[in-house]
Amino acid sequence: MTKFLLSVHVLAAIITVGPVTVAASMFPATARRAAVAEHSPAILGTLHRICRVYALIGIIVPAFGLLTALSLGVLGDVWLVTSIGLTAAAAGVLALLVLPGQQKILADLSGTGPSLIRRLAMDTGVFNLLWAVVTVLMIVRPGSTTGV
Repeated sequence: MTKFLLSVHVLAAIITVGPVTVAASMFPATARRAAVAEHSPAILGTLHRICRVYALIGIIVPAFGLLTALSLGVLGDVWLVTSIGLTAAAAGVLALLVLPGQQKILADLSGTGPSLIRRLAMDTGVFNLLWAVVTVLMIVRPGSTTGV
């Protein structure tokens, strides 16, 4: 059962977190180009929708992660508790900063200043950095018995 839970957890992370990370990263640059009419604003709507939908579906990643941790008996390990905290922080950045920032830009692209787009780019970078650290922690697992 543990192998099944871990497989679903890893597959869900790849299938859901990957698209959010890529779409969120593409949004600020695309917004800059759309603001000067080099790109269609419809592309921004698609990128935002990808972020929103995959973020909702992505809830299965921590759910199966917790089930896997329970199955492995590592729920109290420091690396996992840290990963859970960083995952919660990434979810907070996405829900409270990235998605609303994208929505603001979509609401008034012509009135969007470069500072809002820069802020969104920074928030997206923080979101991506948090996921990168979680990924490294999941692979390295400091103090684990994998010998790494």
